[in-house]
Amino acid sequence: MFIVQVAIPISTISVFNYKFNLSLPLPNKGCRVLVPFGNRIIIGIVLSHNQNININHKQLKIIKQILDKNSLFTSSLWSLLLWSSKYYHHPIGKILFYVLPVLLRKGKLVKFSPILQWHVTQQGKKFILEKLKNSPKQQRALALLQKKSIYCHQIMQYKLSKYVLQNLKNKLLIQLSPTQPKVEDWHINFHICGIKPKLNLEQSIAVKEINSKLTFIPWLLVGINGSDKTEVYLNVIENILLQGKQILVLVPEINLITQITKIFIKRFNIPIDILHSALNNNKKLDIWLRAKTGKNAIIIGTRSALFTSFNNLGLIIIDEEHDNSYKQSYGWCYHARDLAVLLAKKNNIPIILGTETPSIESLYNIKRGKYYRLDLNKRTGNVKLVNQYLIDLKGQSLTHGISKPLIKYIKKHLTNNNQVMLFLNRRGYSPILICHDCSWIFECLRCNHYYTLHNNKHKLCCHQCNNQQSIPIQCLHCGSTYLLPIGLGTEQLEEAIKKIFPNIPVTRIDKDTTRSKGLLEKQLKIIYTGGARVLIGTQMLAKGHYFPDVTLIALINIDGVFFSSDYRATEKFAQFYIQISRRIGRSGKNGEIILQTHYPDHPLLSTLLQKGYNAFAIEILEERCDVFLPPYSSHVLINSEDYNNQSALNFLNKLRKYIEQYCICSSQLLLIGPKPAIKVKIAGRFRWNLLFQHPSRLYLQQFLSYLIPTIIKYPESKKVKWSINVDPIEN
Repeated sequence: MFIVQVAIPISTISVFNYKFNLSLPLPNKGCRVLVPFGNRIIIGIVLSHNQNININHKQLKIIKQILDKNSLFTSSLWSLLLWSSKYYHHPIGKILFYVLPVLLRKGKLVKFSPILQWHVTQQGKKFILEKLKNSPKQQRALALLQKKSIYCHQIMQYKLSKYVLQNLKNKLLIQLSPTQPKVEDWHINFHICGIKPKLNLEQSIAVKEINSKLTFIPWLLVGINGSDKTEVYLNVIENILLQGKQILVLVPEINLITQITKIFIKRFNIPIDILHSALNNNKKLDIWLRAKTGKNAIIIGTRSALFTSFNNLGLIIIDEEHDNSYKQSYGWCYHARDLAVLLAKKNNIPIILGTETPSIESLYNIKRGKYYRLDLNKRTGNVKLVNQYLIDLKGQSLTHGISKPLIKYIKKHLTNNNQVMLFLNRRGYSPILICHDCSWIFECLRCNHYYTLHNNKHKLCCHQCNNQQSIPIQCLHCGSTYLLPIGLGTEQLEEAIKKIFPNIPVTRIDKDTTRSKGLLEKQLKIIYTGGARVLIGTQMLAKGHYFPDVTLIALINIDGVFFSSDYRATEKFAQFYIQISRRIGRSGKNGEIILQTHYPDHPLLSTLLQKGYNAFAIEILEERCDVFLPPYSSHVLINSEDYNNQSALNFLNKLRKYIEQYCICSSQLLLIGPKPAIKVKIAGRFRWNLLFQHPSRLYLQQFLSYLIPTIIKYPESKKVKWSINVDPIEN
């Protein structure tokens, strides 16, 4: 009998031993097996096997079935996941099943599902294309399909639309049917499409540096607005593709994938797949299989695409490496950027971290010699510098948060038939609804968070747990009907702008106006028609969208940044400010960006506007060093939640007392808390934190590894929901 260690997808750090009959082939590490667990038969993943393990064989259950002949994971990915389980202190079973496509978690065999393919009917083969001369898009699509059939996932690659294909289908000229995908060798026909732009000197140096050292090197590619980092990506990718290797490109959010995919399709005639959470399970499995068998050349996706098993990975690109979306905020709290660097190291391949505003952690790694920096400071094309202005709000009369000087700026740009973007990172009509007579504020009881008034929906909405209720007629405390909205949201700002500029169209883009599929695209299409217009939106306007006719951007309220309890708040604001300033200046028009603030002399704000992001980041690094905050120390956060606001606190108090009384701790270990989380209550759960800080990341890892088995034994740990967040970016 062999003893096989199997990982089960449950919330425990333990793995489970099973017997295996030697008359059957031994399952490889990383294969799925069916095993008895309690009264159930469930799927597990083989971790290891050992013939001499010192346990009672009679107590062990026998593996029922082997589902895979070969490991589902590449050796480098397998090693990364095992390391990640120890580093983030998360159960290995949970991690291994998290990274697999859902259908594989459910036991589906590792094989391609039939996929849908467009092809011509007998009628379509004989159809004369000249009859479609009044429908050129249909004519082009039919001409293409008369030559060859096209899979559904290739529609974008051939610049076809579902609407056009559906019209041809209604005419019985083409049809959609399932078929087994053919094995395509993209290496044979690989070539560059169109004419490549000529690189400037800085771009050429960056491409030459990266291509000359195609082993593990983390390159931090820092490019200013308009310097065209993407062209550097494309030239390095070309070199990797010529070697027959695959590329992984990560972007922080789903809505950025389409834009970069179009650029890649325009340059390369290769199979490109996109991978993100919005795809259905069959599609995710097929893309995973295509990557594992080498049938796709490039995968573009969000953070979880990092865990794809590639056949021959040659390059990883992390676009907008500074973005906090790369950090998972619950469960397995991994950081995709950091794990991507480690994966590149295990594969001995280069990784490019692209950004205009490097994260403080990346700048620290540059300082320590771990990363290598390449700068692009020259703008390409007809990119104009943006003029920056501060409006001091002290003593100003405001109309729904808008000062008179800002109204003059808006009027000037609209008169010139240009567009204006007003940014306010607070959706809804008003963040507070208050009783004028007794000052009672309407609060979500599940979150201890003020309801946001949404006039358009006639609702009070909690933006933490999505709880909603109708707008009350009277105060629930004193019965008064005199209820007042306090504060400014995008709905109210839209209403105010329509009154100030009644003849100017206004478009509001936030989560509330883009919930339905296709609404965002419809609004963007209207904006791109040009003409005077005011755009109002939240942070989603700052990412991935380019507005050629916007010549003025105004940030309505930024003062909350200076009083945030989050020590990263100013860093996040600076990155956002630089990012939103990219939205203007590329079309050759002169642009302006305005900040309204009561603190125009704030030192960090002055540095950012007068000296730029690099000087700002240096000041932040020095400040972090002085107060011993990351990256000059390491943090681990233990979060505990309950429904009674007592058990979670008791659990963390007991943990702290145990550490202080029984653990031999480093004098440099700092414990902070237990203290309420920044978001004290969400969906009825009260949240408490205990923070560990130490200059050595290794010490914290070892200390937590020693501590966790003790935590698990506490009866209190069974009464609360608790989790560990290593290198947290939010408390």
